[in-house]
Amino acid sequence: MSHRGSLLCLPSGMHGWAPTSAAEVTLETLAPALAVADEIDVLLIGLGADIAALPREIREAFRARQVIIEAIATGGAVRTYNVLLGEGRAVGAALVAVERAR
Repeated sequence: MSHRGSLLCLPSGMHGWAPTSAAEVTLETLAPALAVADEIDVLLIGLGADIAALPREIREAFRARQVIIEAIATGGAVRTYNVLLGEGRAVGAALVAVERAR
């Protein structure tokens, strides 16, 4: 499978995702992940080439649903997602597309 652009990787499958930058990662754009919070333990958020702080409302919304969120660069998020998925962990990922991952 090949895809251009940002992705949401959820238990239901891989879905195109609108954000193109860390600034566009909001509680609204993460609503599909929050909707399946009962099916995941960890949500990795790839914020592009760099990392940035997530708004408090995002952290609190996922904490209330007992989901650990980790916001890191997209390359690291992809690698960590693959490892956790390979271990059979309940993991999801929200990945802002990058030209070249490190």
